Amino acid sequence: QVQLVESGGGLVQAGGSLRLSCRASTTIASVNLMGWYRQAPGKQRELVATIRSTTGTNYADSVQGRFAISRDYARNTVYLQMENLKAEDTAVYYCLAFYGGKQYWGKGTLVTVSS
Repeated sequence: QVQLVESGGGLVQAGGSLRLSCRASTTIASVNLMGWYRQAPGKQRELVATIRSTTGTNYADSVQGRFAISRDYARNTVYLQMENLKAEDTAVYYCLAFYGGKQYWGKGTLVTVSS
């Protein structure tokens, strides 16, 4: 069982920055994949970015060059640094961990970008 707790969401103006954090209850070095997804009102949940120990990082085309995913093994935390935010980035952002053949999700953190 893995618990994930997101933080760092909030209200920001277009062009601004935010950093999301996802703290895991287990050692993330043993987690196959961690990532961020988001769900905007009325839309399906979509991939934002993932990070794997073996193959590195992967980003959605819509955030490539603006967002960066990273991890801190000492803190068991994965981050999502978001730059040059746009109104269309407004969504609830969820942390994902794929561990032991199972998916685990956090409860999400809301990011609102005002234009």
